[in-house]
Amino acid sequence: MNVPIRRVAVVALALFLILMGAATWIQFVQAPSLNADGRNSRSLYRELSIQRGPIVAGGQTIAESVPVDDAFKYQRVYSQPEMYAAVTGYYSFRFQSTGLERSANEYLAGTSDSLWWDRFRNLVSGGSPQGSSVEVTIDPVVQQAAWDALGNQRGAVVALDPKTGAILALVSKPSYDPNLVASHSAADASAAYQALADDSARPLDNRATAGRTYPPGSTFKLVTAAAALEDGTVTTEDQIPAPDQLQLPQSSRMLNNFGGESCSPTGTMTLADALRISCNTAFAQLGMDLGPEALDDQAEAFGFDSRMSVPLPVTPSHFPLEVDGQTIDDAQTALSAIGQYDVRVTPLQVAMVSAAIANGGTLMQPYLIDRVRTPDLSVAVETDPEEIGTPISRSTADSLRDMMVGVVQDGTGTSAQIPGVQVAGKSGTAETTADAAPHAWFTSFAPADDPQVVVAVIVENGGDAGNEATGGRVAAPIARAVMEAVINR
Repeated sequence: MNVPIRRVAVVALALFLILMGAATWIQFVQAPSLNADGRNSRSLYRELSIQRGPIVAGGQTIAESVPVDDAFKYQRVYSQPEMYAAVTGYYSFRFQSTGLERSANEYLAGTSDSLWWDRFRNLVSGGSPQGSSVEVTIDPVVQQAAWDALGNQRGAVVALDPKTGAILALVSKPSYDPNLVASHSAADASAAYQALADDSARPLDNRATAGRTYPPGSTFKLVTAAAALEDGTVTTEDQIPAPDQLQLPQSSRMLNNFGGESCSPTGTMTLADALRISCNTAFAQLGMDLGPEALDDQAEAFGFDSRMSVPLPVTPSHFPLEVDGQTIDDAQTALSAIGQYDVRVTPLQVAMVSAAIANGGTLMQPYLIDRVRTPDLSVAVETDPEEIGTPISRSTADSLRDMMVGVVQDGTGTSAQIPGVQVAGKSGTAETTADAAPHAWFTSFAPADDPQVVVAVIVENGGDAGNEATGGRVAAPIARAVMEAVINR
């Protein structure tokens, strides 16, 4: 072979190898990410042409694909769309899917590795590809109770089984109709989506798990009390300072109790009584005595500042240990200890704190998918409850439970009382801005001696009560309705 021909052959071989390498890279390395990319219209059209699996709650189908006479062959349809929108999300050819439609897409579309046998069987038999059904942990009765109790107010409700972490209810308001965004008419879907995106009430936000976080107000006192009890320097019956006002260090600001009330005529009270009446000055001083690191450590043990999915994405809750690279000062620590300053949480995180207390100190991983069934109804995937950790000891959990029982018996949470059932709870009234009404919080569990359900409720800006709202007045009755739905089922 002469030199010119040899050079041409080498170049041709090199080009062939480069082509083979690129094809191999795309087919075997990039293929999964390309298929999962929401901008990939080929994947979307392929998915739309198969019968997507249903989403099922308590035996009720809340999302399914029905045959239609158009290019897509199947239309996604949502029953009780607004009540379950925070769970299902929407499946749209025009926009990226949300909710379980996105998080559980590999099951619903039948593309999960765990479903390979079904795909192989369809390939051999010539059968039409079909997605699997996703059965969620939501109890329709509990979901309905949470939806009805929140009414037309903005906010969220989360209910958990503290022993397993199963999510029993997940409600976010205002909500929306996923059917409108799932329309096969590009014009209709775009108009519906734009109207929702432009809505100042932000109905597309899942307020229960993500999209925004809130100041927790006095519900954070559970974390402060847990840190104090774990530290061992106080017990529930120890007297702690509880002045009418607290001078914040390095500040001219005075911290008052709610409504300017006095917590104790003696200026001291037990830790249990301080939690029962939600005394701000007592917990602010306690927070400074513990220090910001102890509060941050306890918050992280409950799950703050951790990335998590259920499998819906969950926005991490946050304790502000540092600001601009500096550890927060005493005044900032005092405010943080009562759930103000820059502490931020999701309702799910507040429920997780109560769930660890209800479960004797053990925190379970919250989860929304109970099992996945193939089209022939065999179980392909089943969730096993998973322990995340032990943020507090059993003795601390028992002490906090008893203190929370006091809150509902004759403290700030009496509106959560259920006749014949011992309820544990904690209220919160979180200041936001000077010109806005406070958020109303309540978290609770029942029965206190054998918890079946944990609830966290937030009503944004006091809901219908506005500036007159407190957590005990506005949010506690909602939590009670959800707990009753579980106990009476």
